[in-house]
Amino acid sequence: MSVCEYGNRLLRWALLLCRDKPPWQPFGSRVLGVGSVPPMGLHTAVPCYCSTRHSRMLFSTSDVSMVRFYTQGEAGSSVQSASENVGGPPEIQISPVPGRDFRLEHHLDVKAEPQVSFYNQLQACCSPVDVLDLCGQHTMTWKRMSYTLGRTWDALKAIPEEQRSYQLQLVYEHPAFEKLCMRLMHESPQMKHSDVTHCLLALVKLGVSQRSRVVQTLLRAAQEKLNDFDERSLSVLASSLEVMQSCQNVDALKKGLKLLMWDRVPAIQNVEALQSLMRCVGKDAPKSLKRKLEEKALSMTDQFTLPNSQYMFITLAAMNFFSKPLLNICKNKIIENIEGVPFSRLMLVLKACKTLQYRDHLMLSSVAEHWESTFDMWNHKQLVTLLLIFEELGFRPASLMDKISEKVVRDSASLTKWDLQSLLKTYSSLNHIPQLYKKEFLDSMTNLLESYLPKMTPLEILKCVYFLCVLGHFPSAPFEKLLSEETLHELLSKDGDSRKEVEWRLHSVDLCLRFDRPPLLQTVTVPAGATPGHPTCLTRSIGKEIIEILQSISGDSAVQEGVLLENSYFLDCAVMLPLSGLEVCAPADEEPSTPKQCHRLAVLNVSPSSFCLGTQHPRGKLALKLRHLKALGYSPILVSQSELERLSQEEREKLLRRLVLGVREEVPSVFERKEPRGQESCE
Repeated sequence: MSVCEYGNRLLRWALLLCRDKPPWQPFGSRVLGVGSVPPMGLHTAVPCYCSTRHSRMLFSTSDVSMVRFYTQGEAGSSVQSASENVGGPPEIQISPVPGRDFRLEHHLDVKAEPQVSFYNQLQACCSPVDVLDLCGQHTMTWKRMSYTLGRTWDALKAIPEEQRSYQLQLVYEHPAFEKLCMRLMHESPQMKHSDVTHCLLALVKLGVSQRSRVVQTLLRAAQEKLNDFDERSLSVLASSLEVMQSCQNVDALKKGLKLLMWDRVPAIQNVEALQSLMRCVGKDAPKSLKRKLEEKALSMTDQFTLPNSQYMFITLAAMNFFSKPLLNICKNKIIENIEGVPFSRLMLVLKACKTLQYRDHLMLSSVAEHWESTFDMWNHKQLVTLLLIFEELGFRPASLMDKISEKVVRDSASLTKWDLQSLLKTYSSLNHIPQLYKKEFLDSMTNLLESYLPKMTPLEILKCVYFLCVLGHFPSAPFEKLLSEETLHELLSKDGDSRKEVEWRLHSVDLCLRFDRPPLLQTVTVPAGATPGHPTCLTRSIGKEIIEILQSISGDSAVQEGVLLENSYFLDCAVMLPLSGLEVCAPADEEPSTPKQCHRLAVLNVSPSSFCLGTQHPRGKLALKLRHLKALGYSPILVSQSELERLSQEEREKLLRRLVLGVREEVPSVFERKEPRGQESCE
């Protein structure tokens, strides 16, 4: 059977199956909302087609089909007026953030279109239905179709969100929309590449199903023309592919883009186009290609605007590529213009920092200072959202958190359950309690928690109680609710990772009840079977070289390595330092006969991530352990293996000698960073 005959048979079969289906709607699916993409299923379009005219487009034979969706007669049935296409494609300004506010705004070139009345009327339309009504009154050319679809999305985007679903349904049911889709299917092989990409982007943003015939046909038309795409068309195509799910046609186009990028990168002149292509290349691109894109971006840094700098964070996160030079340049631009960064974009930038593990103290401090100076502009939800991102980055904005706690005390009734849980998580993880409003803040949190207890799940109650334990606050009602038989039974019925999390948190609550001994909870205990039988708070093993130095300072018998206290806390090393005139101390695992016979030192090997960014302020878990070690009579000494390895042998010995022999009431540490003003610990 010839390829042509096979194609005709397949075409007749497809038309029989979908003759009652609109070209923009897939089999077995309903009309979806704006920007939604249904899960992949039965393809209503034919398989991927890749042009064989270009030898540079190399794909496996499994991705290639020579079957077209149109016949030769249909392909040549529409004749395009030369005067209608002199100006080329409509210019569409695209936001480079995937899934967010793509602006399909048209800028008409009067010289390119002698009859501007249609475009003037198009811009005057206020609703998507008006746009399609106008479309039905004029002869539609390729250029006009592209403008019409883009303007439809612009008008829909301007409508209030609660009305968009209804307006979108009207768009799908409009006869002119179906005619546009049919013409796109028939004429896409002859359309200019710029018209194809702009129509594809508009349909994707309008929520037309990826499995629909019109979208799949446009994808195949883009494959045929890919080698002829200019910089702008590649950028528009990349913006469409970013929000589309994997399928044969999408995957083939992405492979083609990656192949083209090797040759096209040096010729790119537009920053937005470069960022769109970088995001489309994605995480799976070869590292050599990512490096090439990085070099190109660094060569264009003098063109970076404030939005470009913001989107570069998002772009690098989408590529999963850490480029410190690029990030530092963009960071400085953001710091200089922090007041011009909108809330939603700032959240995306900070989330990108989390993805890239880029924690810059100066940038985060600038954000916190800006928010503190404009504090009255932000509502509860925005403030809490910012604090959650700061917590993920390990950054503690003490002054801003004090202002937020003051606002909470004044207006705690307006906080939702999510606000409560997020605030407790943030303040406990960052180990921060406001000094001026400590009692009022904790009382407000407690009253709010008690009001939400009937609406909380057992796991939510457990988390909130654990957060309060870290903060050293022990209200009776939440503890009694948590340790009731019904709540514990439901918690302990969980399996897998959820069960491990429950046991770990219950174990921490049990330690707080044993070591902190809150007066109101003397009769409340955690059942023995609810906690794991092994310690959960282990630290990394300390080096033997440090042990030898400690032994040379205090004597071999005074140093014990790997001590487990109360079957709960692991010490890398315990040092029994005799008082003046005493030569013998009780071992670390025994209680001394006289409480003040010796200084008991607990040497802990901790990582820098155990402290808030840029400070010596311990975070929640470490702060809880230090508090309990003090309750057990130990003076903690914090060391860092990585920090000590940077010092010479003589410097290490001098530093450890100073720490061991100079026992003080506060927590000594080998970290040489100084605590910024106003960031006192809640210890």
